[in-house]
Amino acid sequence: MNTLDISHDLGASVTVRDGDTELFHYVYQPDTVQLESPKPYIHPLRTRAGKVVSLFRPHDHVWHKGIAWSLPHVGEENFWGGPTYIHGRFYVQLANNGTQAHRRVAAMDRDAGTATFAHDLDWMTQSGALFFTERRTLRAHLISPDAWALTFETQMTNVSGTDVAMGSPTTKGRENAGYGGLFWRGPRSFTGGRFVTAEGLGGDEVRGRRMQWMAFAGRHDETDAESLVLMVDDAANPNHPPQWFARTEEFACLNPAPFFSEELTIEQGSTVRFRYGVGIADAGASAAPALAEAVREVLARSDASVAAGKAV
Repeated sequence: MNTLDISHDLGASVTVRDGDTELFHYVYQPDTVQLESPKPYIHPLRTRAGKVVSLFRPHDHVWHKGIAWSLPHVGEENFWGGPTYIHGRFYVQLANNGTQAHRRVAAMDRDAGTATFAHDLDWMTQSGALFFTERRTLRAHLISPDAWALTFETQMTNVSGTDVAMGSPTTKGRENAGYGGLFWRGPRSFTGGRFVTAEGLGGDEVRGRRMQWMAFAGRHDETDAESLVLMVDDAANPNHPPQWFARTEEFACLNPAPFFSEELTIEQGSTVRFRYGVGIADAGASAAPALAEAVREVLARSDASVAAGKAV
């Protein structure tokens, strides 16, 4: 198995490579306009064979950026991008597009088959108030010749001076629109692909269901190759197992949404933690159960590292 390499463009981004293949590019200090709620993002995201399985700034939703930790309703603030859902008025553009601002790099290293990057962030409202501080850790793991996993962990501390409720458009009154959290937007060619769950194959009817994991099987233009993107919700996450915001008919997206239909209130001074495993494979839908198990094992090994005091 190859050894991963990690490189750092100081003040801008990090890139993890598997030999000659760039597995992911994480832009931690983007030049995003305020309207799109500036936030770090992963794009491009690739399989080990080099197939791109993410989409950046699509014209239909310019605030969608590969994989990003995006929250549309943080109190009255919008850290998703674009307009805010207001019941009875639909979506309204407000002066509330916040920024997830990089503050400092906390760690960057690699080991046999893994590469880690961690940094601290300040969540600033559009008016300039500090709302949350965050420690975010991303770690790539090679798991087979055809697959790798990304673990994403965030610890957010409420420093706003008041309790803050995290929610979604559904908690504000829009039916079956509970998006928010770790959000993946897939390539255009994945539109019309299939969701894979422990219950089998499905389409948009899976939106809103509670699942421990969900995968998206899509095909690439030109090559007709099939790739698999899978997300696993850590059992310790609030509201586990989550409801999922998932689409395939209009565009491809996958999002374990912890605030889909119920707000989560973070008390002033307290810290909330979320952790996810993302599996990326050069494979079709039939490989999803085995990939889910492999990603769960990666999450379990990360827990063991935390217990041994080796975590970032």
